[in-house]
Amino acid sequence: DLVTDASIIQEAWVQGEDVDEEDAVKVHTGFRSSLDSISRKLKELVLATVAPGDSISDYDLVVTGHSLGGALSTLFTADIGEYGIDAGRSLPQLEPSEPWWNSLASGFMMSKDGTPTAKTPPPRPKSLRMYNFGSPRVGNAQFAAKFDSLVGDEINEAYRIVNGADVVARMPRTVNALNLVSIGYEHCGPTVLISIPEEAEDAQALLWIEGKSEGQCPVRDGTAMTSPLSQGSLLGDIISQAGGDENSTGEGGGGINLGKLTSAVKDRFASFEASDITSLVGIDKKFVERESNIIQSLISGEALSHHMEDQYYMAMGRASGFMAKVGEDIRPMDLLESQKLEVAELSAAKED
Repeated sequence: DLVTDASIIQEAWVQGEDVDEEDAVKVHTGFRSSLDSISRKLKELVLATVAPGDSISDYDLVVTGHSLGGALSTLFTADIGEYGIDAGRSLPQLEPSEPWWNSLASGFMMSKDGTPTAKTPPPRPKSLRMYNFGSPRVGNAQFAAKFDSLVGDEINEAYRIVNGADVVARMPRTVNALNLVSIGYEHCGPTVLISIPEEAEDAQALLWIEGKSEGQCPVRDGTAMTSPLSQGSLLGDIISQAGGDENSTGEGGGGINLGKLTSAVKDRFASFEASDITSLVGIDKKFVERESNIIQSLISGEALSHHMEDQYYMAMGRASGFMAKVGEDIRPMDLLESQKLEVAELSAAKED
């Protein structure tokens, strides 16, 4: 998995398309190759699970996976969402699919006389949902836009669940080498950020959902470059606080009051941070903070430990209001709270 994740090379999502086109939809070569080796067989198995006389359109399909499996689940969902369960080929291609998939699905896609119809489109499930865990990024901005355009219609629901400082979910990074080679990666679907609190018995459910919770997604890269005078930057905050008024210049506004400027500089430097230095040259402060957090999590070991399946299991339990540990019974947090109160009351009674 790590060898596959480490690669950043991209290829066309639809085999045969020109990867050098400016708006080409591209995905991670290793992820596409991994799914390409199993996708066709997987579709056959999905169709084969349908009972004789039933239709796949009566079934809800949920796609999930962790780590590399999460990346493959994203690609598999994108394929089915756009094209249906096309078992006549593995992944999207310009070449026509083989028609034999009709015979596989002949039990529930017959013409009136009982024979497979040649023009029957690939079948679709009743609903299609994807929930992946610790998934790395799988494609460029164009692929992410294509995926997101399917969510709500062809893909009923899709969430990318990230545990705390999991570094794999923040990879691959976008690369722009000397402005000669640019390889971009973007997230697909909204992020759900979960975490385990420092206090093991803390009953607070730690859950942040992109698009529903306040604030920007802390997992996305954001914009690296910005104006040195933008809000939140060192100079931007100083100028904002020292903004001119009608008495600033003696001629009716537009200037900066020297007293306000001195006060603004003093106040802003009281909260000075290392990331403020980079804002002076137009590097976004929040971007620097996110990159610094990744480095710190790698040094502390949280970047990799938060990626482990047992950590996701515990964090998902906490987000759902349960204490979940591998090999132990799942316990409701409200029950733990009541037990803590009982212990506290007993301890207080003993002291009295």
